Amino acid sequence: MLVHWARDEGWLVFYVPKGRDWTHGGFFYKNPQTGLWDTPVQAANILQDFLKCNEARLQQLKCQICHPIPLGEGAGVGWMKGVDSMAMPEGSTLYDLIQTGVTYSHAAVGVVVRLRKELALVKDIPVLLAIDQYNSWFTFSEYEEPATVRSCRPIHARELATVNAYRSMMHNEMMVGAFSHSTAVGKLRKDLPDVPAEARVNFPRYTFDEAATVCHFYLRQRLIRREAFSEENWKKVYYLSNGNGAEMRWLAPFLSSSGLALEHPM
Repeated sequence: MLVHWARDEGWLVFYVPKGRDWTHGGFFYKNPQTGLWDTPVQAANILQDFLKCNEARLQQLKCQICHPIPLGEGAGVGWMKGVDSMAMPEGSTLYDLIQTGVTYSHAAVGVVVRLRKELALVKDIPVLLAIDQYNSWFTFSEYEEPATVRSCRPIHARELATVNAYRSMMHNEMMVGAFSHSTAVGKLRKDLPDVPAEARVNFPRYTFDEAATVCHFYLRQRLIRREAFSEENWKKVYYLSNGNGAEMRWLAPFLSSSGLALEHPM
């Protein structure tokens, strides 16, 4: 809801719907220049997603940093021969910067890291960083590096260049990180690194009255068929989800005149 509101109000929104995706899958390489691990596949996806929702605004914002973009290993193609950086032409926009990372796999991680610094310098419009599954960035990734002949060391999320650039909340930009209990992260300690002590707020599940309001809203938006909506049926959604908003949203379209139809034909 916050992301939709910010976009409607003209904010530049960097939204990560699945923070866990930053720490799982794809290629990973140790970058000797930074000591961090590069994940070029995820970096390219991050840039494409950001560009998709903000293309018009990004074309209006000039780059504030003129230093060349450091290059790393490309996804499955190794290093560029004889080149370790890529210059951005004078007068480039944030759109041009992101296109560089999308086009050149070797530059993808460097562009994602540079983008974080550029977002901190945007003054013309308000900026929002919104991270779902934020707790995935405070535990181990699925990546491992060999430690001995017979053992591997798990790589922590903070050791990934992309996560390392965006995880901290110790800055002046508006940033919201939402924990998700569906990622099997487990309970984290209360004092998280780079997160202000007063930043953590527990949001309760929907109350009975709030759930009623939400379900009637879904009915007006035609997410629930009118012939399937009844007092008994929306209560089933509420009790089955235990007031979890995301689960209620997922269950609502399955309502039928006979209750919840969750079975799918093979």
